[in-house]
Amino acid sequence: MLGAAPCQFNALSTHGHCEAIAAWDIHDGYYGKTRLDGVRFARVYVWPGAVHQGNGTRLIIIDEKAKAEQRMALLALESGTQGGLYFEIFAAVCPKALEPIFASITIKVDRERRLGRVLIPDVLESRIEPIRNPVTGEEHRAKIVLPGGFEYDEAENGNTVSLEVKPFAVAMRHTNTYAQLNAFDWSN
Repeated sequence: MLGAAPCQFNALSTHGHCEAIAAWDIHDGYYGKTRLDGVRFARVYVWPGAVHQGNGTRLIIIDEKAKAEQRMALLALESGTQGGLYFEIFAAVCPKALEPIFASITIKVDRERRLGRVLIPDVLESRIEPIRNPVTGEEHRAKIVLPGGFEYDEAENGNTVSLEVKPFAVAMRHTNTYAQLNAFDWSN
């Protein structure tokens, strides 16, 4: 996930607005009786101010390999009306939902090494590496620990070396900015 770090903690953004992407590779999950194992999806968020001030826009991209019932399950969750604190909160602070995109999604993540890559051709591309000491070039390790956090319990911090999102309503481009890599364990 990419974002302006102050917005992550209910503070005003460094740049006056917030932008983020998040991508998931579901290892074990379900919605109702629909299994979601192996499904990938990503979300793009744009806010005119800080996240908690709301009025944001969101876009969901679902892997084209997802079956029809898996797509419907993710779209139901995306609505924020089916429970799940994460989805409810982001639907509230991002009331403008764009039409979903169904496309090929590649996600490669090694949290321990703080490496990540998300590729959705013609939609977005992001590459994450470890934070490096500006003097020695050595890798620097930092974690965020949020016991009982609604998004995650622990995140590895990294450097978004490059990020580009192309759809106009949520277009963004960033280099060398905040990144985090974390596992999610959500249930209703």
